[in-house]
Amino acid sequence: MKFGIHNPSWLFGTDPDGIFDAVKAKAQWAEEHGFTWFVSSVHYRNPAHLAKIAAGVDQISRGRLTFGIGAGWFEAEYKQYGWDFPPKPATRIAQMEEAVKLILAMWTEKRTTFHGKYFHAEDAILEPKPVQKPHPPLMIGGGGEQLTLRAVARYADACNVGGTPEQVRHKFEVLRRHCETQKRNYDEIERTSVIGFVLARDEAALATKRRRLAVPEQYNGFAGTVSEVVDLIGRYQDAGVQLLISSAYKNDLETHELLAADAMPRFVDGPTR
Repeated sequence: MKFGIHNPSWLFGTDPDGIFDAVKAKAQWAEEHGFTWFVSSVHYRNPAHLAKIAAGVDQISRGRLTFGIGAGWFEAEYKQYGWDFPPKPATRIAQMEEAVKLILAMWTEKRTTFHGKYFHAEDAILEPKPVQKPHPPLMIGGGGEQLTLRAVARYADACNVGGTPEQVRHKFEVLRRHCETQKRNYDEIERTSVIGFVLARDEAALATKRRRLAVPEQYNGFAGTVSEVVDLIGRYQDAGVQLLISSAYKNDLETHELLAADAMPRFVDGPTR
């Protein structure tokens, strides 16, 4: 199993002085290990423009980008920024699929003409092309069983689904069936999942940390001890997860350290990213 870190692009807290060091640290990590664009909603940017941005990132990182895209779900964020939020998931997923087709065309064709239901391009140029050939790996995020996982089977190099190990196992079984229908090799698709963590060495330390970080009672992640998280990671591995992406609550440093020192070495079979 491989491991990744989902690090928000903001700092938790009130002091902005550390943001440049934080960005520098992220850039240094990406320089060595690679990184995933995790994940952009289809509606946040014009997909032809997004393809150009991503190609630039792949150039700057010398071919280390994994490009992630999803259909969008967080309606409150749409309202905050004044974006239209199509109410039907099927519409958003259809827009994502069409955007993926356009993005792949922009990355691989000398000039792209694309006339879709939602997006258009006319003799569009994208230069320089991405470093990775034929294109950067494409990750589709989401676990919708009828449409999203079908799109993964059609187009994606990686998927990202959330939930308990049992729920994730079920999503992968659904994906396998879509791959059979689409005549796609299931094993070509990297299977990833992301989970939030709050970790401590023992129950007393965990209780103290929950109070200090003001972790909600209904925290949508895993709060536990090292021994408990080792058991949980093993269950995700058994469910078929190949890359487990951790998101430490409020970027808690000790959670990162405990994962890296006491949990990950028991499972790592390749470089982390």
